Amino acid sequence: MFESFFGPVVVVALVAALIWMNARLNRMEREHKALLSFFLSSGTVGSQPALQTGDTASGSKSPEEGARASNTPPLSPDDSSLLDPDEADEATPVPESVEPSEAAESAPIPAVAQGVATEGIATPSGERSTNIETALGTRWAVWVGGLALALGGVFLVRYSIEAGLFGPAARLSMASLFGLLLLVAGEFIRRTGLKLPVEGAAGAYVPAILTAAGSFTLFAVIYAAHGIYGFIGPVSAFAMLGIVSVATMIAALLHGQALAGIGLLGSLATPLLVSSDAPNEWALFGYLAIVLVATTAVARLRLWDFLATAGISGIGIWSLIYLSARSNVLDFSIVAFICLTVLVSVSVIWPGGSRRETSGRGAVLDWPSVASALFLGLIVLVLCTDPDIPRVGAVTYGGFILAAMLIVACWRDRTLPLVFGTGVAIVMICVRPVLSGDVTFDVFGEMVTLHGLPFEEPVGRLRLVAGLLGALFLVSGVWKARQLVIANMDASTIWAAWGAIVPVALAICLWLAFGDLDRDYVYASVALILTIMLVAGAEWVAGAGEPPASGRGAVSALLVGSAASAVAFFHMAFGSGLTTVLIGAAVALPALATRYRGYPVLGWLSVALVLVVLIRVAIDPTIVGETVLGRTPVFNALLPGYGIPALAFAFSAWQLGRTARGRPQLVLEASAALFALLAVAMLVRHAMNDGYVYSFAPTLAEQAIYTLIALGGGAILIAIGRRSPSPVMTYGPIMLGVLSVGLVVAQHFVMLNPVFTNESTGMIAVFNLLFLAYLLPAVGAAALALYARDKRPKWYSAMLGLLAATLAFAYATLSVRRWFHGEFIGLFQGMTQLETYAYSAIWLGLGVIILVLGVLQRSQMLRAASGLLIALAVAKVFLFDMSELEGVLRALSFIGLGAVLIGVGLFYQRLLTKQGEQTKAPDPEPTRQV
Repeated sequence: MFESFFGPVVVVALVAALIWMNARLNRMEREHKALLSFFLSSGTVGSQPALQTGDTASGSKSPEEGARASNTPPLSPDDSSLLDPDEADEATPVPESVEPSEAAESAPIPAVAQGVATEGIATPSGERSTNIETALGTRWAVWVGGLALALGGVFLVRYSIEAGLFGPAARLSMASLFGLLLLVAGEFIRRTGLKLPVEGAAGAYVPAILTAAGSFTLFAVIYAAHGIYGFIGPVSAFAMLGIVSVATMIAALLHGQALAGIGLLGSLATPLLVSSDAPNEWALFGYLAIVLVATTAVARLRLWDFLATAGISGIGIWSLIYLSARSNVLDFSIVAFICLTVLVSVSVIWPGGSRRETSGRGAVLDWPSVASALFLGLIVLVLCTDPDIPRVGAVTYGGFILAAMLIVACWRDRTLPLVFGTGVAIVMICVRPVLSGDVTFDVFGEMVTLHGLPFEEPVGRLRLVAGLLGALFLVSGVWKARQLVIANMDASTIWAAWGAIVPVALAICLWLAFGDLDRDYVYASVALILTIMLVAGAEWVAGAGEPPASGRGAVSALLVGSAASAVAFFHMAFGSGLTTVLIGAAVALPALATRYRGYPVLGWLSVALVLVVLIRVAIDPTIVGETVLGRTPVFNALLPGYGIPALAFAFSAWQLGRTARGRPQLVLEASAALFALLAVAMLVRHAMNDGYVYSFAPTLAEQAIYTLIALGGGAILIAIGRRSPSPVMTYGPIMLGVLSVGLVVAQHFVMLNPVFTNESTGMIAVFNLLFLAYLLPAVGAAALALYARDKRPKWYSAMLGLLAATLAFAYATLSVRRWFHGEFIGLFQGMTQLETYAYSAIWLGLGVIILVLGVLQRSQMLRAASGLLIALAVAKVFLFDMSELEGVLRALSFIGLGAVLIGVGLFYQRLLTKQGEQTKAPDPEPTRQV
């Protein structure tokens, strides 16, 4: 018996302690308000000399007398609305949009007033002890007390049930009385002025805690009366629970946002607690609509973003549950009704963003609009894509909801997040049919088939809804972009971006899903019209900018959309070959436009089109398909397919260099050089493989042509770089030269070397494969090394010179082997003694020639290469010829080696002697003795 009443006794003791503490805090608050009123009435806040704590604010007036003289009643720490209406009118005015707790914190408080307000709580030992004492004495005690009161009521009812003291009706009556007493106590304490003017204690407002406990108790009583005892029916229980929940939210106007959250939670949970054998969907969503309107109305009065966001999110979750549970017998009008209710609430009832801007808080993200965009977009997406929902009517209602969302976003600027939800939803709806069915692609000559998702949709209705929404997005996006181009550039850019993205994306999706992927002139006409309208819209928006035609973010977004629409037009209207050529030629259009407009995005549009061409070439290097390409060398689809884009890229780079120099120009220069080299390389590959571009059996002759192309391209880039210096033309030849050296080392000397592959070198003695693969690249590398001297780093010219010497050595060596073995020079055939001697002789002779060239060209690298070659010959003679050669060949090998080495020694002696004579300084004239 004693244990059952222990909890209520403790609660009463806690309340008594709180009342005692609050009495002391009231005294300090009155002193604080008196001092603050004195300074406010005299207009000398911040300029009066410091007053001593405990002294009167003015002459002989005490703090209480000052408060009475100022006629300024004290304000609640949580809400100015806690005052009586007459008192609230006379109180110090607080901006409407600022929450009461913020008003109390932001009011200018003199240092003396601050000291008086914290007397008895603050300790000079440190702020940490103050925070702990404040938390224990104000917030935690009140929170635990409120929880204890609610649990005390529950335990009291439980005890009466277990002891059998009262019947069900009496127990429910007692619980109801206890809940009402808590509500009365909360209102009584609020009116008598229980306040906590302590920093950080606003969340521990006692009347709010008592009111929340009372609402919780009444909610539990109504549910028990219906769900446990069956005293009331579902309709009555539903109505009573709703009334309590909504009343709790209304009471939150006096007690704070936390109480409103409790009321909202109870309102949303009510339909789950009350069940019926014949559920009425309209009654359910009508009730939810009332809850949402009440929630947003309460949130509007106090600008509680979280409450409005939570209310919209709760309604959105209920709608998604309804869609998943009632998909087969779905009433589309109910979905439309609740979605429109959300839109009305967020646009008409909740003017949160506009009131913040006028109240000085600044523009912030409107979270209720974000929640509306998220949940409404999800509702429409589920409505139009769930296969269990009947297709007839879903698209129509979904389109109607999306159109309403877009109209609201146009009407209320702060609901801009609705544009995101609307755009994503309609694009995802139109993407789904693209993923249906089987799609076949030609990838590198192989046909690849992708199996999609099943799709059953009224195609005509989907096209109509998508077309209307696309047009609405285009018109509203351009109009809002022009309207906001000066006032709000970010919002203007967002509107322009979605006004371009949605119609272009919808046109592409519908073409991929329902159009002719080869050629479809209907969709191509739509894409062409979109391109023209987006360009015109960009010009219209630019005209409203400051300065006009400034080409800011909105204009850039519209022009990017026009470029995307143009690319779609080329794919829809033309075949594979013409599409690549025309897109490549279209690269020049944005570059030409820089003559008349200074939009920064124009150069990057050209770069974007270059990327499109690169992607198409990577997917289909033959431009038109290998079966259509044919076997005619040179004059085939490869020539215009690579040549025309290369010319367009070069012209665009030249044009941008005259009007808009920058990174786009460098990218276009590099792309022009790349496509020129690709054009020659692809034509060579096509010709040397009998028209089969996809042949994966490379030959040395083909690789030799690629090497020559790379060397020639490096020389061309150096020449262009001298006329128009740029990083591309400076580092491009270096990169190309290094690439050429790597290709030669990997392919010419190892992988495709005819000594290892035994590939035929040809029937002709001189102009054969060795001439093409080794001698010509050697000459080309030497010429490039000479041309790059004094134009590029020394190591670059030295690398090319060493490559030329190595290629010449390989050509001489392999030519000797061909002289002895004929067309096929595979290593497995062995070597004769005369062939072995010939290698020594040719290496020595070649070393001497390279040495002379190094001296004439004053190239240390060539002289070093000759030294290495002669050293190789010496090693061969002593290590190989001595054991392998016999008779006169062995003697001639050593005699020839000795003669060459002596000649080289005499040559170097004479060379060094001559250099010493030229550098020797003349003797100074003798000094005349005076």
